[in-house]
Formats: sequence, structure tokens, C-alpha cells
Amino acid sequence: MKSKLKILGKILLGILIVFIVFAGIVYYKSVNYSVYDVKVDREELLGDLSVEEFSRNVIQEMTFEEKVDQMYGEKISAAGPRLGVNFLLLQRFPHVYVGRNDRLNLPPWVLSDGPRGARVMDQGVDAVTTFPAAMSRGASWNVDLEYRVHDAIAKEMRANKVNYAATPCINLLRHPAWGRAQETYGEDPYLLGVFGVAAVRALQEHNVMACPKHFALNSLENSRFVVDVNLDERTLREVYLPHFKRTVQEANPASMMSAYNKVRGEYSGNNKYLLTDILREEWGFDGFISSDWVDGTYDGPASVSAGLNVEMPFQIAYSYEALQEGIDQGLITEEDIDQLVYESLKTRLAYAVAEDKMEYDRDLILDPSHVALARETAAEGMVLLKNEGVLPFKEEGGSILVIGRLANTENTGDHGSSDSTPPYVITPYQGIKTAAEAMNKEVVLYEGNDLEKAKELARAADEIVIVSGYTFEDEGEYIFMNRDAIEASAEAGKQVGDKGVGGDRETLKLPQSDEDLIQAIAGIQKKTALVYVGGSGIDMSDWNDEIPAILFAWYAGMEGGNALADILFGKISPSGKLPFSIAANADDYPFFNPYTNQIDYGYYHGYTLFDKKEIATAYPFGFGLSYSSFEFSDFDLNLGEKDLEVSVLVSNTGAVAASEVVQAYVGFANSEVDRPVKLLRAFDKVRLDAGASTVVNLSIPISDLAYYNPERKEWVVEAMEYELFVGNSSSEKDLMQTVFELK
Repeated sequence: MKSKLKILGKILLGILIVFIVFAGIVYYKSVNYSVYDVKVDREELLGDLSVEEFSRNVIQEMTFEEKVDQMYGEKISAAGPRLGVNFLLLQRFPHVYVGRNDRLNLPPWVLSDGPRGARVMDQGVDAVTTFPAAMSRGASWNVDLEYRVHDAIAKEMRANKVNYAATPCINLLRHPAWGRAQETYGEDPYLLGVFGVAAVRALQEHNVMACPKHFALNSLENSRFVVDVNLDERTLREVYLPHFKRTVQEANPASMMSAYNKVRGEYSGNNKYLLTDILREEWGFDGFISSDWVDGTYDGPASVSAGLNVEMPFQIAYSYEALQEGIDQGLITEEDIDQLVYESLKTRLAYAVAEDKMEYDRDLILDPSHVALARETAAEGMVLLKNEGVLPFKEEGGSILVIGRLANTENTGDHGSSDSTPPYVITPYQGIKTAAEAMNKEVVLYEGNDLEKAKELARAADEIVIVSGYTFEDEGEYIFMNRDAIEASAEAGKQVGDKGVGGDRETLKLPQSDEDLIQAIAGIQKKTALVYVGGSGIDMSDWNDEIPAILFAWYAGMEGGNALADILFGKISPSGKLPFSIAANADDYPFFNPYTNQIDYGYYHGYTLFDKKEIATAYPFGFGLSYSSFEFSDFDLNLGEKDLEVSVLVSNTGAVAASEVVQAYVGFANSEVDRPVKLLRAFDKVRLDAGASTVVNLSIPISDLAYYNPERKEWVVEAMEYELFVGNSSSEKDLMQTVFELK
């Protein structure tokens, strides 16, 4: 018996040794994988041919399998271990090489996410510049700043040997509980569109292919794999697609990413109406379409018919067998596959052979100018909602209490695809402490949940900063790999099993411990400011009246704490504006349930809904306070053949230099169809010294006044009298008004 046990022990030991050796080999190869160049010499590859001619020719030389190899990321056997080891164990995103063909000398393209920074890190690179979340940047209302952010991100991507960015996310914020709200720019299609254009242009200046996402109607997270979104044609065209259309037609992105969800019963990756009829044939998109990662495709032949070029990141639906079977059954032809390969090949090769405007050395990563830009961007996006004589904290001496469970937490947002790895994170407390001590202030930190201790500390302080909000555990990409549970939850209309990490919020209230802390401290000290960290709107109804100063700081990136201190102590005047509306009553928002198989998206949401129903908001779209004051005057307009030219004199009537956002809305009270009360159609951000004035000129294309006529299948500009509103928020009290007529 003992001898048998010894033999069994030796066998098990041998198996263990083999497993350890095998695991070690997998780990080593996953970490030390081959790195390939994404650039190639133009003449060496193409000779005298154009990329279009070369692409057509080389496709004719490909075998069927080589064509299909151009239609997915990598084989799961090759890329799966590399992704798993690097992503799960090393917290970095490895290169995934798409379309490489050594026999035909075709270089690969390599994807990186990038909403907050270069997601892929080259071997030996431990960190990159991490910027504030996109919602913070949308709140800046500074399009030039967004261009500069993506200019820096593009440089760091190229330094990481990457040439494809799965960004910007320009899905519309329909409801503030959406988990991935932080990744987009707000609730308004016009705002989304102009920011999307800026991001794409900056990326592609550095030969990084941009990929706006998720096309389309992805505004719900927990059920994103199963939900079917229904809506009428005007809602689709006027609310959920204009920002994609603007980005495509004004910035010419190299790629687009399809969404997970269904649209009118058809998965987005199989949706010919979206991917081909609208995107390609109507809008003239000339690049290639990739699926969202994992579970973005289900039926290979159907996706080919719909016009989906590339399945990411693995070969699943686009298997050789599935596509050959589709051909044999007459569902698709090999010519269909040729066309999809051609669309992606001629696009990506144009970037591979294009001349670079600079060298992309590794020294570009964390360049001091990028770090400074991260701090500038964080400050410019912060929105001061309320200030009853509290901010800025100016006096020398005294004590300041920084309190809250997030006060000293490194918290840059979502840990899903938009994650970025910084070398450090300046927390709110750290930033405040550095600035306050320079003003001879005593700084006290309290992160506990003892409310009596919190009250005691509050009574002893001269100034209080409460830091409240969320982390990646509360909102963000839904990190829950059990699809059965997702389907069961959607079917039940509520969470089944463990929730997982991130996802949609099920309440707009802050976490209960934060709510309790705020209400315990409220009223103790007049100089109390609440700093909110999060990705979208919250319900402040229980304490809004009790807190004298409220600042939305968002997920502010690696330099967020320093930027926060710049605002709190008056080094910088706040200039952010809300990129969404905050309802006075949470029930005033459109219906939202994170767990559902089906949802209807209506024509109205956000400020258009509140305007239409004459519902008062807690804080309106476009609103944000300053440490200065501004006056608008000499309002004028000139109606041209193609554009409406608007001018307004803006004066800084306060005592400090500051920036203001001039917003122009067009009204449709006389329309023959149901339309919003008004829509944002132009804006500009200007900085003025104290006492200075400037004329701000805005241009509104007449075509931007159109509505979509589903019967005629065309856009219609009505001959009627329109309203024009200009001011510094969408609230009626903040707007000047006039009319103009189109005949």
C-alpha cells in the first residue's frame, strides 16, 4: 500500500512540476512577447501603387484563410494567455496584433483604449500620463483643450508602439445612472459631436487611427450584452446619431466600433441598417468597422452581410468554417469578404506608410508638458454649482478639515477598458495639504465613519472640505464575466447573484455613509465645501440646501488633487459647465432599469425633456459658477445664405481673470412637427482679464436647424420664424433672446 502511495505521490509531483514548467513558459512568453513595428516603408511595400491599388492586388494573392485572417484580432490560443497574464496579473494591456502577414509583408495594426491615457504599455513601460475622465473634459466646454489632450495621448500611444485608439466614446448620456457615463462627454448631441471631432483629428494627426464608439445606442451597461433598444426613426436620427454623423463627416475617422446591444431586434454587429445603409452609404464613411471586444459578434455570415470588417479581439464568429459555410449556403460570397478586407486593408495601410510628423521616442511618455496638461485639464473641467461666500479659501492660517472616505483615495475612475495606469495619483487630501500648508493652515484628515468624531472635528475646524462620491466599484464598465447571470438578471428585471464590479448605479443617491456624513456635518461650519468625485449626476435633494458650496471635481486624473487645490484656494477661477442637467427630483429623468431585455428610448431626455415638460431642475445644462462675474451685451445676428452669424459682447465685470462659456441655442416654437423648445447649436469659451471685454462670434449652419422627415427620408429645414437664445447656461433666466426668419 505504501509503495502505491509513493508511486501516486511521484506521479502527482511530476504532474505538478510539468504544470509549473508549463505555466512558467506561458508566463514568460506572455510577458516577453515579440513586438512588431506598425510602420513600414511606403516605397518598399507599395512601389508605385496607391494603397487602394495595392490592397486590391494583394487580396487577389491571398488564400481564403489569409483573407479571413485579416478579419479578426488574433487566435485565442495566441492572444488569450498574453491578454490574461498581462491584464489580470500585471495590470497592463498588451499589444494585440491584427492583420499581420509575413508572407505578403503586411504590417499589423495594434489597438489601445485611450479615453484617459494610452492604454497599451510597451514592455518596460510602467505608467503613462493619466488625464481626467471624458465627462470632466466635456464639462470644460473647451474643444481646443480636448484636442490638446488627445494630441498628448496620441504621442504616448505611438511611443508605446500602438497605432489604433478605441476612442473617443461618444455615446449619449440618456440617464445619469449609466455606469459608463464618465467615458463620454454629456447629454447633448451637439456637444458630443464637436468633442468627438476634436479627439479624432488630434489622434490621426499622429497616424493613430481613431475609432469612435459604440455605434450605436449604447447608454445602459449592466444589460449591454442582451438589451434590445427600440426607438422611432426621428429619435434615432435627431438624438442618438447626430454626434456620430458629425464626427464621421468632419473628422473622417479611420474606424468605428459597433455596440454590444441590439437595435430594433438586431445586434449592432449584425445590423446592416446601421453599419452599411446609414454609416457607409448615407454618411460616406470610408474606413473599417470593428466589433466591441468579446461577445460583440454572434453570427459570422450575418456580420459579413451587415458590413462588419473586423471581429475583436479573437477569432470566434469569423472562423474559417463559419464563413465557408455561409458561402456554401449562399448567405454571403467570397466577394463580400474581399470587400470587407479591402476596406480595412487600404485604410490601415495608409496609416502604416504615412509620413510621421515627429519621432515617437519613449521619452514622450510622461513628458512634463503632458503632466502639466493633466493638471490644467482637471481644473478646467471642475464645475462650481453653489457658492454662498465660501470659496475660494483665501485667509492665511487657521485649520482646514478634509473629511470623507474618498478624501485620500487614489481614484481615477473606471477599471475597465477606459482604465489608465499613472505613475502616481495626487489625492484630494494631498493636493489640499500642499496648498494649505503653504498658507500656514493646519490640515486635518479624517476618513472614518464615526459621525460623532466627524462632528467634533468639524466644530474645531475653520474650513471644511467633504469629499464624497464613487469609485470603480460603484460605477464604470461592468466587470462581470458570467453571461448566464447577466441574462438571468435582465430577464428578472433585477440583479441575480453577485453584482460584480462597476456597472450602472441603481440609485442616484450617494453611498449611504456619504449621505450620513454630509447631513451630520451640514450647518456646523459656514465655510463648508462639498467636493463630488464621480462620473455623472447625483441626487442632492436631501442636503443641497444645507451645504453652502458644491464643486463637481469628477474623476480628475493623476494631477486631480493639485487641480482641486488650485480651484479651492483661488489660484484658478472655476470655469466648468455642466454637460448634463441635474433634476430636482430623480423621478423626472427618463425611465431607467440596469436589468432589462428591452428598453424604449424616447425623443426627449435631459434639458430637452425638462424644457418640454416645464420641469424645474436643480441645476441646468450648461450651468457653472465662477469667482468672477460676466455681462453679455450688444447681441446681434446676421442671417446668411448658409449660416447664421451671431455676435455678442462679453465683459468680465469681476475682480479676477476668469473664463466664460458663451452658449447659443435655437428654438423651434413655430415648427409644424413636435420639436424641442431649444437645442444647443454653438458655443465658445473665452478667457478675460478682470475688467476686459471681447466680442464672441458664433456661426450656426442653416443645415443644423433641420429635423428628419421619416416619410420623405430626408432632413428638412422649415421656412418659419425661429428663436435664438444666447447666454451662459440653458436656463431661461441666463439667456438673451431674439428671433430670425427663414423664408
